[in-house]
Amino acid sequence: MKSADTWLSNPTLAYADWQRREAAGANRRPFAARSIVQHQAMFEHFRRHLLAARTTLATFGPDHIDAFWQSPDALGYSTATRMRYLKLLDRFCRHLVAVGVRESNPANQLVRNGHWPKDEPDPIYLPEDADARLQAWVQPHDGDDLAALRSGAMVAFFLATGITAAEARTARREDLQPGTSTPYLRVPAHGARDTRTVPIGSFAVPILAEWHVRRQTLPVDGELVFSLRASGEPITDMSFGKIVRAALMAIDFEDEDLSPRVLRNTYCRRQLLAGQGQDEVSKLLGLASTRTCDRIRATIAQQL
Repeated sequence: MKSADTWLSNPTLAYADWQRREAAGANRRPFAARSIVQHQAMFEHFRRHLLAARTTLATFGPDHIDAFWQSPDALGYSTATRMRYLKLLDRFCRHLVAVGVRESNPANQLVRNGHWPKDEPDPIYLPEDADARLQAWVQPHDGDDLAALRSGAMVAFFLATGITAAEARTARREDLQPGTSTPYLRVPAHGARDTRTVPIGSFAVPILAEWHVRRQTLPVDGELVFSLRASGEPITDMSFGKIVRAALMAIDFEDEDLSPRVLRNTYCRRQLLAGQGQDEVSKLLGLASTRTCDRIRATIAQQL
């Protein structure tokens, strides 16, 4: 019973303990250490989604999984990534049923209906002309109010560094250094990603430098780069998504995905167009493999 209670009182601890002691892949072999770290990060992402929806591991249903795909970070997930999530949900939900936390597995039918893709869709990115328009859009202007300055800085942050929404949400002021001779952002290690230092694109320096100064004058607790509340709480993924979507619509860019992921893909493609290799760009993105860069480089080859 103690194990069942922990899944409800401390889901993060319960998942980590179960993953370490019992979880295994389809071949019944324990997962590799790196896979365990990745799975824990995926679990935490979904757990935060349930927390925002005011439900628990014991009560969420297929509708909550469907809603998860519509969240800003998950909106652009490939079919393969969705299948990885479904398999993870199916594994731990079967365990929750076994230990009496749940009566049924909401992921069972979804994972049965799913399939691994033979070909993944092309990643969505801003073409060079749209990238240039957005770079111009984020420039600061005299008379910008706080909301306009903050929104422009947020968009520039994504477009100039290629970080994820989760990384932007926890970015701290001390890690953003737009006033140095070589402006950079330090992204601390998290999950399966090591600490990395990302040079900031020159187009973003004016607005990030102005926001960096302005942020220090605001009556906001904490050291986060961005916060919507005086209490210093992190900005939500939904707020990031709304701000990025508004910016992309302002430059007349429309596609099925208008999330921060588009700006991350655009950053990746811009670096590849500038002649950087896949290994180097993958490291800037915090990725262990070049798979993402390989897919985006393919979009460049298609234009040649």
